[in-house]
Amino acid sequence: MSIKDRIKTIMDREKLTAGAFAESIGVAQATISHILGPRNKYPSTEVILRLHQRYSDIDLNWLLTGTGNMISDPDAPSNDNLNYPLFAENLENQPDGTDEDENRKEIALEAPQKASKEIVKQEIIYKERPPRKITEIRIFFDDNTYETFAPKG
Repeated sequence: MSIKDRIKTIMDREKLTAGAFAESIGVAQATISHILGPRNKYPSTEVILRLHQRYSDIDLNWLLTGTGNMISDPDAPSNDNLNYPLFAENLENQPDGTDEDENRKEIALEAPQKASKEIVKQEIIYKERPPRKITEIRIFFDDNTYETFAPKG
């Protein structure tokens, strides 16, 4: 069973059309049409999360892989509503108090030494070219002819 079929199963269970289902999870109807269409476009992570957020009784593992039951086991601990504080104590890695306080203090480093900067000098050298001389002048006419003038000398 593909994810497309699993989404259809959820729609059938809820008795929703593609448009109503898209609206219920907060995505565009075209998104659901692409997923259910013949191209078999895999739904984005955002679509899957919105679907799972709206229908939280659907087992996420079943939705993604097709294994297990469609409905989450109500007796199983849910991972959806974990209310752990951000910096909760980790029971596996409890501090044993053997750390010395010195390792926990900030130690001032030596004042940074200012390295002398090397001065970079840049020189621009203009080289003179020998004077240029005209060797030939050509004048083109509208009848596709031309005349050449060259200095005498």
